[in-house]
Amino acid sequence: MTKKLSFKDYLFIGSMLFGLFFGAGNLIFPVHLGQEAGAATFWANLGFLVTGIGLPFLGVIAIGVSKSSGVYELAKRINQTYAMVFTILLYLVIGPFFALPRLATTSFEIGLAPFIDPSRQTLYLAIFSIVFFVLAWWFSRKPTKILDYVGKFLNPAFLVLLGALLLLAFWNPLGSVNQAPIQPNYQEHAFFTGFTQGYNTLDALAALAFGIIIVTTIQNMGVTKPAEIAKDTIKSGAISIILMGIIYTLLAYLGAMSLGSFALSENGG
Repeated sequence: MTKKLSFKDYLFIGSMLFGLFFGAGNLIFPVHLGQEAGAATFWANLGFLVTGIGLPFLGVIAIGVSKSSGVYELAKRINQTYAMVFTILLYLVIGPFFALPRLATTSFEIGLAPFIDPSRQTLYLAIFSIVFFVLAWWFSRKPTKILDYVGKFLNPAFLVLLGALLLLAFWNPLGSVNQAPIQPNYQEHAFFTGFTQGYNTLDALAALAFGIIIVTTIQNMGVTKPAEIAKDTIKSGAISIILMGIIYTLLAYLGAMSLGSFALSENGG
């Protein structure tokens, strides 16, 4: 008999999915968008949310509803050659080609770069990247523990720290959003500019890979009926998407307010 998941189960799975989605780009892109959009942050952020959380949600739904066991099986419904090419390109994009390099560079840019002589940053970035990925490899040696690390420990700690930062930022704002200057690329069609920026998170692609993890987790919890798995995937995904949308919005407004005390950043870091 298939198990009925509780709200606590949905919350755990949704939190886990949020931890998988929320990477380096998810932290810096909304802040940078807010800095560039300035007083037009509302419309720019709205466009960002459509592609930044709307498309990933559709990706998770697609995996749950299609009852696919992986990206390759889902894409194979078009044809086998397409499925092979699409799957390889997808994992290269969300892996070594784009997503993985910016994990180390974002951490370095935020945590160490302000305290290092610019002339020596290349060397220190190389050393930092080696240490960073060795630690990442060490933690990923036991795949069954990754979800526990993310869902039970890393993600709650991150949310507490980020929540404290946002609380302080809005309690004592650095500037006014309404008076923040709007950069040229957001002065017209702010919504559509934000819409295109939302693709930079890569979550629209990652959702197809992460959706499989969610389906597997739900199955491991005792849910066996395909229809129930699809419903539980959608419910869990909705929790994650709502949480991401709130954080994206707060980060975007934080970026706009920061112009009261800080210059426009080069990359959001």
